[in-house]
Amino acid sequence: MVDMSLYAAFLVAAFALCVTPGPDMMFIVAMGGRGGPTAGVMAAFGVACAMLVHTVAAALGLSALFLTLPTLYHVLRWVGAAYLLYLAVKAFRDRSVPDEEGAAGSGTGLRRAFWQGAATNLLNPKVILFNVAFLPQFVDPSLGHVQGQFLVLGVTIVVMGFLWDGFVGLLSGRLASVLRRSARLNRWLNIVSGTVFAGLAVRLAAAPK
Repeated sequence: MVDMSLYAAFLVAAFALCVTPGPDMMFIVAMGGRGGPTAGVMAAFGVACAMLVHTVAAALGLSALFLTLPTLYHVLRWVGAAYLLYLAVKAFRDRSVPDEEGAAGSGTGLRRAFWQGAATNLLNPKVILFNVAFLPQFVDPSLGHVQGQFLVLGVTIVVMGFLWDGFVGLLSGRLASVLRRSARLNRWLNIVSGTVFAGLAVRLAAAPK
C-alpha cells in the first residue's frame, strides 16, 4: 500500500519530529508536573487521539479546507489560545496539594488530563496544516489507495508520538511527584505549569500563518 523507500524516509523524519520539543510536548510536561506521571501519560494519550482525528481528516481531504477558508483557521486559533489561557489561570489559582491518592490520580482527574490534551491539540490549526503539508510528501499516488497511505503514515506517527510523549509525561510526572512533597515546591510547579500554558497561548495567538 505504501512505497517502502518513502516509508523509510518517513520514519526518519517522523522520529525527528517526535523527539523535537514542541507545543504538545511542553503541554504534556506541564500536565505531568501538575497531575503526576499517570496524568502526564493520559495527556499524551489525549494528544495522540487528537492527532489520529487530524490524520483521518487529512485522509478525507477535510484539512484542506483551512487552505481555502482562512477565517476558519483564525477562529480555531483564537479558541485554542483562549482555552490554553483558561488552563493557565486555573494553574495559577490552584492552591491544592494532591497526595498519592488525591484528585490528580482519580478517574475524574485522569479523564480531565486526557480531554485537555485532546482539546489542546484539536484546537491548534497548525497541527491541521502540518498534516496537509507533511504527509503528502510520503504518499505515492501511482500506488493507488491514497487515503489508505495517509492513514498508514498518520497512524505510524501517532504511535511514535504517543510512545515518546508518554515517556516524557511519565518522567516529568515522577519528578514532580517527588517535588510535590513540599508545599512550597508544589506551588512553584503550579506557577511553572501556568506559565507554560500561558506561553503556548501567546505562541498560538501570535502566529497568524
